[in-house]
Amino acid sequence: MIHATAIIDPSAKIGANVTIGPYTIIGAGVEIGDDCHISPHVVINGPTIIGKRNRIFQFASVGEECQDLKYKGEKTKLIIGDDNTIREFTTLHRGTIQDSEETRIGNHNLFMAYTHVAHDCIVGDHCILANGTQVAGHCVIGNYAILGGNSGIHQFCQIGAHAFVGTGSTVLKDIPAYVTVQGFPASPHGMNMEGLKRRGFSREAMKALRHAYKVVYREGNTLKEAMAELEAMDPVLPEVEVFLDSVRNSKRGIAR
Repeated sequence: MIHATAIIDPSAKIGANVTIGPYTIIGAGVEIGDDCHISPHVVINGPTIIGKRNRIFQFASVGEECQDLKYKGEKTKLIIGDDNTIREFTTLHRGTIQDSEETRIGNHNLFMAYTHVAHDCIVGDHCILANGTQVAGHCVIGNYAILGGNSGIHQFCQIGAHAFVGTGSTVLKDIPAYVTVQGFPASPHGMNMEGLKRRGFSREAMKALRHAYKVVYREGNTLKEAMAELEAMDPVLPEVEVFLDSVRNSKRGIAR
């Protein structure tokens, strides 16, 4: 299951039932979990830890040194969870010592062709990064977020859970959970209701989230006034609390 032309460093750890295609290079300090499929012409450098049942397609570059000019060859990491699909020409870079020293990818994510995730990023679970999406360093992408094709995310931005970034958008500020944004710079266009329906959110939760969006974005409130009104709701549904937390935790300010 490992092609004769593949080059694998003796220090690499390869799990059970792993397929490695022709001319693929697995570098020092790489760990690949069980049942992964690595296509031809893939380069994986370490230290990189890859979980189980991941599929990495041809010409992907995984665990390479980052492009940050402050990086001086330190042994930082890339950590990838389980059941991810990493398509052609995707680039996933290791972290820097100026941050947490690692880039971390969760589970069940789809990285379409030509996507890039830079150093020190955190990508949650069940995310989709469409073709050509570019994520700069130190960004955090929440669970179930979808980033449209050719979108660009400025460094240090946070994309909340279930948020949707439209095709070709440029994100310069944080996007709260559930919010749909589009444009340059990306601006809000409502809640991602279609995505919430597909994921089984209740009508009560979606109604509460519509109200929360209206209070923050449509009623002319300052952000402080909007948050005070929403925090005073009785009860505050868990879904709304996720939205409120994403606003509270914003460091760059939210797109409005």
